[in-house]
Amino acid sequence: MDIATIIGLVASFGLMLMAILQGGSLSIFIDIPSVLIVFGGTAGVALVNFPLGDVLGAVAVAKKTFLFKETNTNELLAQLMEFANKARKEGILSLQGAIDSIEDTFLVKALQMAVDGQEPEDLKAMLNTEIDYIAERHSMGVSIFESLGAISPAMGMVGTLIGLVQMLQNMSDPSSIGPAMAVALLTTFYGAVLANIIFLPIAGKLKTRSKTEILQKTIIVEGMGSILSGENPRVMEQKLHAFIAPKLRESVFNK
Repeated sequence: MDIATIIGLVASFGLMLMAILQGGSLSIFIDIPSVLIVFGGTAGVALVNFPLGDVLGAVAVAKKTFLFKETNTNELLAQLMEFANKARKEGILSLQGAIDSIEDTFLVKALQMAVDGQEPEDLKAMLNTEIDYIAERHSMGVSIFESLGAISPAMGMVGTLIGLVQMLQNMSDPSSIGPAMAVALLTTFYGAVLANIIFLPIAGKLKTRSKTEILQKTIIVEGMGSILSGENPRVMEQKLHAFIAPKLRESVFNK
């Protein structure tokens, strides 16, 4: 569970709700035509812009902003160093027993390929290809939410124009001005909330998650390549530390 995302959403909506309640009733911010224009319009345009499967899959992608078990990069490096020392002492086949205890499917695949006798360069080429396609899938999820973040304010503007047209056509009837103005203003409000509190922050969090995941998978590829090449564990650690900021590096040899 990502606490930062939960705190951010609760704080954003909570403070906004407090401001609304201090100025009046929450009910004045609820307007069905505005909801239909912004929410329905945003969903409809998204279906025009992306395949149905990708739009439906965006819901599963969004879960990563809340439910994400992040692996500590230094812990991953320490695990790879453990594999390197074991392989150096007992041979690469000794890593077979570690496969069943690992949850990371990418690391499992890398270990299995190493145990099966893949050459270092072949292993790195195959795993790097998989990383490229993982990054491409991540990019699709991000682009969907970035598009939703652009579409929702635009639909809010459409609703504003509809409300203004309705208002101007019925200026002679004072009772119609209020509902028309509500549509005009609330659609803009809904669009801004959807874009700036939900869609664009989700896209930003997914970008961060993707960078971290790709970095860790790249470390796995380089580490397994070094293990297969029989590289000295100290040299291997120095090579892998290049992927980590200097102030965050932890050496297993200094513990």
